[in-house]
Amino acid sequence: MEPVLSLNHLTKLYRNGRGVRNISFSVQRGQIVGLLGPNGSGKTTIMKAITGLVTPTEGTISLFGENALHREAALKKVGSLIEQPALFENLSARDHLRMAARYYSDLKKDRIDQVLELVGLFPYRNERCGRFSLGMKQRMGLALALLSQPELLILDEPTNALDIEATVEIRTIIMRLAQEQNVTFLVASHLASEIEKMCSHVLVLYNGEMLSFDTKEEALRLNPSMEDFFLAKVRDKKGSVVL
Repeated sequence: MEPVLSLNHLTKLYRNGRGVRNISFSVQRGQIVGLLGPNGSGKTTIMKAITGLVTPTEGTISLFGENALHREAALKKVGSLIEQPALFENLSARDHLRMAARYYSDLKKDRIDQVLELVGLFPYRNERCGRFSLGMKQRMGLALALLSQPELLILDEPTNALDIEATVEIRTIIMRLAQEQNVTFLVASHLASEIEKMCSHVLVLYNGEMLSFDTKEEALRLNPSMEDFFLAKVRDKKGSVVL
């Protein structure tokens, strides 16, 4: 089966020397793949390279069998929320989605309200986003990413700034879409517990390097938690460095 997403030796280096090096992995339809690593490990850089926001230094990226450099065709089935959503303070939640809907010719008329209901913002649909809390703004970003009914969703810290109840709700949405609609997810987080609860696969990143790519079951086979798995991989990496 052809993977939804495939990276082959992706490298993106910035002028300060930071970035990612030699990243290779594939994602199959319906999987929820977690990018796990501390801040600055390269999670966002990988996501920006996939969505065309930065140009790789080396390597290739394919989406649904197409070269991701062919932006329009390759990204048509992709939704994304990378870093903080860019919102206009004077526009309502519904107005944001109406504006975004102009880019899609085949959306059903009820899709906007459907998405607002899905992320828990329907009661606030006519409220200006400038009055939203950080968590509500994060939900708004997820709504924008979901609007076109993408087959692949790329989410950077989707539960950032959410309270416990909202975090569970967003996690449930992601898992339900993967299980019931076969939507594929690439989710970045620095929280091992979130990756453990949500994802089917985990890719460990540290200082711009990929330390492992495993199923959740394999990661937890010899480790009591995803946190322990991550720390074990980092210790192995540090122990392999010859001083």
